[in-house]
Amino acid sequence: MSQTHKIGFIWFIPLLCFLVSTSNAEIAAKPGVNYGQLGNNLPHPETSVELIKTLKAGRVKLYDANPKILKALNKTDIQVSVMVPNEIIIEIAKNQTLADEWISTNVVPFYPHTKIRYVLVGNEILSQPDNVTWFNLVPAMIRIRKSLVSFRLRKVKVSTPLAMDCLETSFPPSNGTFRSGVTESVIRPLLEFINGTKSFFFIDVYTYFAWVANPAEIKLDYALLEPGKTRYTDPVTKLVYTNLLEQMLDALFFAMRRVGYPNSRIFIAETGWPNGCDVDQIGGNIYNAATYNRNVVKWLTRKPARGTPLKPTVVFPSFIFALYNENQKTGPGTERHFGLLYPNGTSIYEIDLSGKTEEYKKALPAPTNNEPYKGPIWCMAARGVNVTALAGALSYACGQGNGTCDPIQSGGKCFRPNVLRWHASYAFSSYWAQFKKAGGSCYFNGLAVQTTENPSFGSCKFPSVTL
Repeated sequence: MSQTHKIGFIWFIPLLCFLVSTSNAEIAAKPGVNYGQLGNNLPHPETSVELIKTLKAGRVKLYDANPKILKALNKTDIQVSVMVPNEIIIEIAKNQTLADEWISTNVVPFYPHTKIRYVLVGNEILSQPDNVTWFNLVPAMIRIRKSLVSFRLRKVKVSTPLAMDCLETSFPPSNGTFRSGVTESVIRPLLEFINGTKSFFFIDVYTYFAWVANPAEIKLDYALLEPGKTRYTDPVTKLVYTNLLEQMLDALFFAMRRVGYPNSRIFIAETGWPNGCDVDQIGGNIYNAATYNRNVVKWLTRKPARGTPLKPTVVFPSFIFALYNENQKTGPGTERHFGLLYPNGTSIYEIDLSGKTEEYKKALPAPTNNEPYKGPIWCMAARGVNVTALAGALSYACGQGNGTCDPIQSGGKCFRPNVLRWHASYAFSSYWAQFKKAGGSCYFNGLAVQTTENPSFGSCKFPSVTL
């Protein structure tokens, strides 16, 4: 998941899957989990695989082809998706030998004992600024598939996960349209490839980011898939929607219909809700995360399947994002709080990805941040961080802006106590106060945290951001 496609995007952007065979429907009724590895405190692969089993996940998606994880998945019944890194897509598009080497190294040694079912070429490519890679995406997918065929791995499908910004318009759903700049050059060839190889259109869909971009217009219960509370009627089709996910999915279906591929099979590559967030964000909490993920699992595993208002019989193969809270993900606090599990392996809340659990025993903590926080916020150095890294971040912050760190210079009002963490906290708060409106964040590679407790004392006044 990247942050690029989520902020500032209009509230409806979708995905979907049209399955008609009984076998496909049965497979699709087993939601899986995305296994990210951007953390320095995550369990070993063997432990992680056992935890995936306890979640009753039917499949797992990796963001690479980590051999230790693939080995740990050996002889399990968990279906696996591996990923070709974005950085080599252009080279693979031009070089069949490189494609062959990648498959030979990352798939052949593990197949079939590890149930690799999909090779995903890149991740959210159309959200990246490098448009040269955009136009090499489908050629690279063609070469990867040719490699799989040459190794007689015909059961392994090829696709690529896209973000919701592949759509130019998405509201109302009947107006769903792909981006004009990539429709003919990327989307149409991609859909042609997917349909020709009987693969899936992998796409990430987050009702959270649609809601947070427009909370005044979108009801929270509608984004959380809470049944029977809010409805929306498309003014053109008169189709009635009872949750935001279905509305987003149908927007994608209409976009596919517009380019001549109304029945392409869609795979939900990512969906989920953050269990925590920064003070200046809203709605990231355990209550909402548990509510959304439980509801979406229930929605995905309904029997008989009930798809969307436009496609009422579809079934959605899917992955929930993510296995762990990952402390090395960059960006806003939500990015580090999408896990079903803490890094120590304990559950953040009860969840059963099989959909068989109808009631959960433990009460959820009441949400406290569903409305925007109003008041000042300071940016402080986190406790227990690397001293060398903190000194480097202090130096960076002081080098920005106008007089950012003057009060912590010798003789300044905030020089005392002459302690690194204190000086860094002042520098971080001062930097954030100056540059937040220009995109500056209170993050500093994980060295900083937001607080509503005023650290000022005496004549030393810390700058703050006021919401």
